[in-house]
Amino acid sequence: MEYSLMTKLAAEFIGTAILMIFGNGSVANVELKNTKGHHAGWLNIAMGYGFGVMFPVLMFGGISGAHINPAMTLAQAVNGMFPWNDVLPYIVAQLLGAAAGQLVVYVTYLPHYRETEEADAIFASFSTTDAEGSRFNYFVNEFFGTLVLVLGALCCLLMPWGAKDAAAASIVVGFIVWGLVTSLGGPTGPGLNPARDLMPRLLHAILPIPNKGSSRWGEAWIPVVAPIAGAIVGAFIFKIFFGALV
Repeated sequence: MEYSLMTKLAAEFIGTAILMIFGNGSVANVELKNTKGHHAGWLNIAMGYGFGVMFPVLMFGGISGAHINPAMTLAQAVNGMFPWNDVLPYIVAQLLGAAAGQLVVYVTYLPHYRETEEADAIFASFSTTDAEGSRFNYFVNEFFGTLVLVLGALCCLLMPWGAKDAAAASIVVGFIVWGLVTSLGGPTGPGLNPARDLMPRLLHAILPIPNKGSSRWGEAWIPVVAPIAGAIVGAFIFKIFFGALV
């Protein structure tokens, strides 16, 4: 069944919002002061992001493809797997969805934002940064993490076994994200998605949060450019080696 562009955009908007609610919501639960999950640990965050991707793909994969990530949209378009006419509308829907989801996290954790005094903990619930302060390592981590994510997601969703059982493929994609956060997530967070980092960073800059510190705009280009570059390479690898199987 072919859906209208507006239906697809609604799916991308809601799907990206869900990603933010589960993903950055899990970070807020761990990092912010006096939450029930304070200091619950990295696995709690990894699980949040894994489910944050799994559920939108299950819900909307058959409608919009559930890109929920501008890097995925651009990567498929560059490699001839997605129409260029739909790229800008998809990205706008994803950016707006990321902002909406982050606002939900902010509103639901508002008392804890007011109680938290550590600027890094507040920032972590919005955006990413490199743990060692290295922009080179930041770029490398986001590049390779997104490459693996896009290659893995395309293999799961588009190859014959995944096309026959979309639900199973969607669940595996969620586990790929879960695994990536536990394995390559230590240096940067990670972001792996320009919308997931850029829009929360913008909200971090404008929302009235005590003790929030800097929004780190000097490095904000890295979690935008690196995931796009990594995604393009990941989609290219898929197309060259496995595209004939689709």
